Amino acid sequence: MRFAWFVWVVRHINEFGFSHGLLKGAIGTVAVLLTAVLLGFALRRHRPADLAAGGVTAVAGIGWLAFH
Repeated sequence: MRFAWFVWVVRHINEFGFSHGLLKGAIGTVAVLLTAVLLGFALRRHRPADLAAGGVTAVAGIGWLAFH
């Protein structure tokens, strides 16, 4: 399953902000993932909220990068 997901990401790489260059796309993706990790870490005492907030942040951020 992970391999299939990776193949899908590689095939659609231009949709995730990488069409503006590998560096800009990588910076945007790392920034989104770092934000999700920090948000999840801030809520670490509440495990369900931790996972939900981190997941929603990552999905929303990567979705935003894909369409802008």
